[in-house]
Amino acid sequence: MITIAKSKYETDVKPRLVEIEAWKRDGLTDEQIMKNLGIAKATFYKYVSENPELSERLKKGKEVADIEVENALFKRAIGYKYKEVIKEVKEIDGKKSTYVKEVIKEMPGDVGAQIFWLKNRKSSKWKDKQDIDIEDNNVSITIQGVKRNGN
Repeated sequence: MITIAKSKYETDVKPRLVEIEAWKRDGLTDEQIMKNLGIAKATFYKYVSENPELSERLKKGKEVADIEVENALFKRAIGYKYKEVIKEVKEIDGKKSTYVKEVIKEMPGDVGAQIFWLKNRKSSKWKDKQDIDIEDNNVSITIQGVKRNGN
């Protein structure tokens, strides 16, 4: 009977696809993933190009992370409310009791996050540099400069 040896991809990478996706979701770079897997750069990219399942896991992990960051940035920009659970231990007549209290707190919107969001999502109105076109008597002038509020 002839036994065919499995490739290093089959033995060392494929069994770790879920872990690889999680690494990407956690923000690891390709270089960090290569190091974790103990494989060279050329080998890693060869595996990615030859194995759609690896490519998809890397892509999916990155997309999930990007979506989570976008959601967190938006939430921080507009502000939000959250529940804080506070545990208090009180002693009454020699007996300790634990009380749980829930407090609703509010995180106000963050101006820096709002500006970042608007500059990236509504750049035509919020970018630092504005182009102004003036047309009069068939003469067109474009003025490029820094947008100044109130000036």
